[in-house]
Amino acid sequence: MAAVPPPINGNVSHWWQQIGAPTPRRELPGDLSVDIAVVGAGYTGLWTAYYLKRAQPGLRIAVIEQRHAGYGASGRNGGWLTNSVTGGREQYVRTHGRDAATRFQRVMNETVDEVINVAAAEGIDADIKKGGEFGVAYTAAQEGRIRAFAAAEQTWAHTDLALLEAAEAAAKIDVRGTRAAVWHPHAARIQPAKLVAGLAAAVERLGVEIYERTTVDEIAPRRLRTDHGTVTAEYIVRATEGFTANLKGLHRLWLPMNSSLIATEPLPPEVWEELHWSEGEVLGDLAHVYMYAQRTADDRIAIGGRGVPYKYGSRTDTDGRTPMSTVRTLTEILHRFFPATTGARIDHVWSGVLGVPRDWSATVGLDPRTGIAWGGGYVGTGVTSTNLAGRTISDLILGNETEITGLPWVNHRVRRWEPEPLRWIATKGLYAAYGMADRAELAGRPNTSPVAHLADVITGRH
Repeated sequence: MAAVPPPINGNVSHWWQQIGAPTPRRELPGDLSVDIAVVGAGYTGLWTAYYLKRAQPGLRIAVIEQRHAGYGASGRNGGWLTNSVTGGREQYVRTHGRDAATRFQRVMNETVDEVINVAAAEGIDADIKKGGEFGVAYTAAQEGRIRAFAAAEQTWAHTDLALLEAAEAAAKIDVRGTRAAVWHPHAARIQPAKLVAGLAAAVERLGVEIYERTTVDEIAPRRLRTDHGTVTAEYIVRATEGFTANLKGLHRLWLPMNSSLIATEPLPPEVWEELHWSEGEVLGDLAHVYMYAQRTADDRIAIGGRGVPYKYGSRTDTDGRTPMSTVRTLTEILHRFFPATTGARIDHVWSGVLGVPRDWSATVGLDPRTGIAWGGGYVGTGVTSTNLAGRTISDLILGNETEITGLPWVNHRVRRWEPEPLRWIATKGLYAAYGMADRAELAGRPNTSPVAHLADVITGRH
């Protein structure tokens, strides 16, 4: 019997390996003056450039990227185009009222469709299939949480969430041991690299310049200092997400958290017949250290979770190399969920970095005094939020007062993360506590561990 080859480790992501590494664009040729300079050629930066250029074709816009468009989380994520309000709607009830929080949810639903519609209009084939979001509970404690979650969600307009009992849930996606599940229609599976590559091509067709292999060292009012020259602009857009900690003066603004994925080989039809997973649903669970997954267009399962979530000193990875311990953990989850995959080969493993604000809530805004706009802190829910961020930044820069510029995340700011070693201790402690709680629940604990509740309070996720 031939030996099973080890999975490809790193090389940015399976998504980029699937479509091939992009042809490098030119570096910044030297000092440059433009109307708007965007730092980061991921979803946030590209959507911002797209909407600005569509609104005012005469604008001179340059996007500066340290590696290549889609090198960061935009080309490595789990492919969930879903309607999550990062950090939850409830936080905005306290600060802006229930109507504002409800409006935010409706806009997020609409944003899912906006991405789908723009992709179609621009001829971007990103393997999009809108099958909704499916969340499963497979322990007694998770069942308690999912039922409480469903009851709470159903008191809100625009959530459109259904609670599924065990048999109905297993008929939709057959996760072993399912006790209950929830599903809502406002989500789609995508191939992330196809979307970001198509979006980059779309903004270039509009006349936006993308300069790659150019590192921005410092963002200052109306000026960028790079390793290839200085860029001056009326407005600067910081769209650096998990790599924000590398910028001068912003080391503690957002914590760069790592998330990892594995992708199986293409699975045969008989496996899919057993799993019933056929409508493009994205899949998650109610564990504290949660997983996320999709069935890819070529019939693989791509499944992810937090492996080694944080590197001391806010260090960020390069090409996505991942510890084999993380591969084993994710493979164990895959096999526990779907025993029919036990013999399947793991073809690829990779990791990416995402931005986590101290209160775990995304933000978008503009400081008119400095001309610096920003969007990020998506904590893993950025595939949809980046589009809304791009439209919002565009409206703010152009001075348009619209419904989206009045949403409660606009100009939301929080305190910075603690210095080391405190933030490393906090993050390590968080995931150690959540892992302990998950193991206790898998062993039969009937309700949520107080350790998990305490971790929420300590880290600001409550």
